[in-house]
Amino acid sequence: MLAPKTFRYAPPDGDRGVATITLDRPDTLNSLTFEVYRELTDFLLALRHEDSVRALVLTGEGRGFCSGGSVNDIIGPLLAMKAPELLAFTRMTGELIGNLRTLPKPVVAALNGVAAGAGAVIALACDFRIAAENAKLAFLFNRVGLCGADMGAGWLLPQLVGLGRATEILMLGEAVPAARALEIGLVHRVVGDAAAARAEAQALAHKLASGPAFAHGMTKIMLSQEAHMSLPQALEAEAQAQQICMQTADFHEAYHAFIEKREPRFSGR
Repeated sequence: MLAPKTFRYAPPDGDRGVATITLDRPDTLNSLTFEVYRELTDFLLALRHEDSVRALVLTGEGRGFCSGGSVNDIIGPLLAMKAPELLAFTRMTGELIGNLRTLPKPVVAALNGVAAGAGAVIALACDFRIAAENAKLAFLFNRVGLCGADMGAGWLLPQLVGLGRATEILMLGEAVPAARALEIGLVHRVVGDAAAARAEAQALAHKLASGPAFAHGMTKIMLSQEAHMSLPQALEAEAQAQQICMQTADFHEAYHAFIEKREPRFSGR
């Protein structure tokens, strides 16, 4: 893959399978520009076809994870746009979240500091969130006169914290500190500082990368798709998904490893 221009990308080291994307505008707490949005959206789509990547860590440089759309580079220009241009932009922001959710690989967010606005939704769309003690998530859209349900937050957040808490978070727009986020299920773990959050996220990603990559991808797909299904539909979908997984090399390897009393060596095939 070509190296991105608007953020940093570290490919997997050897055969360990963990790649890292680092948002790299620390002077603005890694705020997003039109260029970052577009490149990150396209890069996540391209990662689907990188077999060497079995898990992804997403983090930010410096004191913040991502402070959302840049006031100077995005918010200001939006005021001069007409409806078709505005819709093209908001659709692109949704495309970023869609590519993150449909990436058939586990994504671990290392929340090294504030995740605000679009940054909070990007963190929300990851499969796991590891937060530093001083991190916080703030869905600020209502506080600037925008719909609180933006970039899929109105769909994703209730699934994590329930409709009542999602309503409170999206309508009030108040920051959710790491400790409270852990209490309500918005993050998975809270550790010391930013360095500890990144280290914990890398450790979790390596654990995931050592597992059955195809099965992880299938699990992620089913978790997203079954939200729209009735129970009979979900049972049939899972039956078909499992039938596919039973034909993989990883399923056979797990059986032989159990018989031979050793750890399985999953290949992702």
